Amino acid sequence: MKLRNFLLPLVLAAMAGTAMAQSGVPTGTPAAVAAKIQLRGDANDIVIPEIRIVRRNDVMVVQADMKNTTDSNRTVFYRFRWLDSSGSQVGDGESWKQMTVLGHQIQTVKSVALHSSAVDFRIEMNVETQ
Repeated sequence: MKLRNFLLPLVLAAMAGTAMAQSGVPTGTPAAVAAKIQLRGDANDIVIPEIRIVRRNDVMVVQADMKNTTDSNRTVFYRFRWLDSSGSQVGDGESWKQMTVLGHQIQTVKSVALHSSAVDFRIEMNVETQ
C-alpha cells in the first residue's frame, strides 16, 4: 500500500495572514484553501481554516474543517466536485449534503474520489442562518 501525503501550503498562507475578502470567498479563509472553495451566496460566518489531502491506493481523500465564527448555528449544504488533470469533472458528481455547524464549533467533512483519475477538487457550499 502506497501512502503519499499532500498538504496544501496552508501554514505559509496562514502565517502570512493571507485572507481574501472578495465576493465568493469566505473571509478569514487562507488563499490556498479559498482556491478550492466555490461559495454559493454569503459565507455567513463560516470559515474553512484547513484542508487536508491524502492519496491512498492512488485515490484522493480530502478532509476540510468548517468553522463557525459566531454564536448562532449555521446550516451548511456542501458537495465535492472531482476534477481530472484537464480540469474536467470526473463522474456524475456528488449529491448535496447538509450539516449543522453549531456556534463557535468546527465540523470536519470528508470525501473520497470515486476514481483514480481525479487529481483535483472543488468544494461547493451554501450557508444558511438558522
